[in-house]
Amino acid sequence: QVQLVESGGGLVQAGGSLRLSCAASGRTFSTSTMGWFRQAPGKERDLVATISWSGGSTYYQNSVKGRFTISRDNAKNTVYLQMDSLKPEDTAVYYCAYSKLTTAQLIIRQRMGVDYWGQGTQVTVSS
Repeated sequence: QVQLVESGGGLVQAGGSLRLSCAASGRTFSTSTMGWFRQAPGKERDLVATISWSGGSTYYQNSVKGRFTISRDNAKNTVYLQMDSLKPEDTAVYYCAYSKLTTAQLIIRQRMGVDYWGQGTQVTVSS
C-alpha cells in the first residue's frame, strides 16, 4: 500500500508561481513512475507531467511545456511540480499519482495506469 499526500496548492494571480509537493509512504517509491494529473470542473482528469524512477525521463502535456517542471527526491520520497507563468486555464484540482508502469506506458494508459492517487490539492489562478 502506498499513501500520497499533496501540499502546496492555493490561490495565485496569473503569471505567478506555485510549487506542489507529494510525499509518499512505502519502500517502492524510488522504483516507481510518478505523475501529476489535473481535473477542472466538468472535465476529465488529464495527465500533466510524468517522471521516471531515476528522474532521467520526463513528459509534459503540451499546454504546460516550458512553464511546469516535475522533479523528484527519492531520498525524501517526494515528487514536486514547479508551476511558473501560471494561467487561469491552469485552475484545477491537481493529483499526485503513483504508477508501476514505465513513463511511456503511463502516457498511453493515462489515468487507467495509475495504481495510487493522492487526495488532490486545489490550484486557482486568477486573471
